[in-house]
Amino acid sequence: MKSISLFFLGISLIMGAVCYSQDIDGPNSKHERWEFILEDTGDVLQIALPVSAGLMTLFEKDYKGTKKMALSYGTTLAVTYSLKYLTKKQRPEGRNHFDSFPSGHTASAFSGASFIQRRYGWKYGTPAYILATVVALSRTEAPDGYHDGWDVLAGAAVGIGSTYLFTKPYFKEHMNVGLSVGNDTYVLSFTYRF
Repeated sequence: MKSISLFFLGISLIMGAVCYSQDIDGPNSKHERWEFILEDTGDVLQIALPVSAGLMTLFEKDYKGTKKMALSYGTTLAVTYSLKYLTKKQRPEGRNHFDSFPSGHTASAFSGASFIQRRYGWKYGTPAYILATVVALSRTEAPDGYHDGWDVLAGAAVGIGSTYLFTKPYFKEHMNVGLSVGNDTYVLSFTYRF
């Protein structure tokens, strides 16, 4: 899992480069720089989290997990864009776009974060959920406020629900055989995890 730490470090460096390279509206901007940084960070993390989840399955040689990740992420995208099409909720920032519900960025990020947590545990899931929450905040607090609270809550629910529908925890060793010897006693144990 060292590679995961290196991957998150790489993502942080990329986010920093992207965030500080964005051109702000100029000196007459109504928005502060942190709003643009938050928006860019959300844009990067919505892809970085599911990609990290997929890479974790490959690093662990967990090919069943790779299939589960693809299935859960595909379901997340299908449900999200179906709901956008069916609900046709107008974006809160006032543009004439009717694709606000649910937030696709949030659904994508929470799909990746929940997969990491569900498959590999809270040790890796906690930082992933924190980063997914940053994505949700970026959708409501960015310069234009692309979504409201209901949109991001629904996106998170779709992402988490799709993952929990298809994913089970990963156990590297399914079988364990043990032998204990002592005072003319021999104990053979066999454990199998499903």
